[in-house]
Amino acid sequence: MSTGGGGAAALGTQASGSSFYAGMRILPKAEREAMYAIYGFCRLVDDIADDQQGGRSERAAALNRWRADIDALYAGGEGGQAAFLAPAVARFRLDQADFHAVIDGMMMDVEADMRWPDAATLDLYCDRVASAVGRLSVLVFGMERHVGLVLAHHLGRALQLTNILRDIDEDAAIGRVYLSRDALEAAGVPLTTPAEVAADPRVDAACRPLAALAHRHFREADAILSTRPRGHRVAPRLMSAAYGKLLARMEQIGWAPPRTRVRVSKRAILWTVIRLGLTR
Repeated sequence: MSTGGGGAAALGTQASGSSFYAGMRILPKAEREAMYAIYGFCRLVDDIADDQQGGRSERAAALNRWRADIDALYAGGEGGQAAFLAPAVARFRLDQADFHAVIDGMMMDVEADMRWPDAATLDLYCDRVASAVGRLSVLVFGMERHVGLVLAHHLGRALQLTNILRDIDEDAAIGRVYLSRDALEAAGVPLTTPAEVAADPRVDAACRPLAALAHRHFREADAILSTRPRGHRVAPRLMSAAYGKLLARMEQIGWAPPRTRVRVSKRAILWTVIRLGLTR
């Protein structure tokens, strides 16, 4: 498993596999390269958290090395494996605490497989692995700080909840269930094993309240974007539009097993980028 970020070209190649690559590509050069760096960091620490070949102590140590390198970078050192983040950190004044939050979120997956968390734990997880990334991103986008933080709060949670609803089977296969305890119990799903929970037809009823919560966060994010805040808005608008459609499609199909994984069409993303570029 790679632990280095590489140069701008390598980071761009890593990001090319992302659903939002088209949105990142249309940013100005400095902003684009900063987003590639943020994406590269997230990809690397996520790979550590999801590495099923490594033991928990090994993965925790790897995440803690990232934490130490982030700290060294902010202390004026070279930053070790985090060195590729230096230009973005310096130019856009990225907050050290947000990098720590992302690592903390990955550590939640390493310390124990997350299974049916309570609402507060699920919200904390979404904040760390998604909204913290949003807080880094809105600084790159040049948004006014308060507006950007509120947008990151809502859009990050909307995107992460959508991911959770999309990845039920993939998560269960590695021993995780991110659906909330309250939703599962209200639907009458016994909290036995991840495989059994994912195979229970009543899981559809447990997914509906989380989908409604995701929609509420999408609406809040879209309301902020509709005011046309300062900065580059196409990327967050793309994220909201593409994943909002994904969520709506999943609701239409439902979450009763057997499930077909719904994907974001790259062609649809391209047309959305074009449309948003004409209306920004």
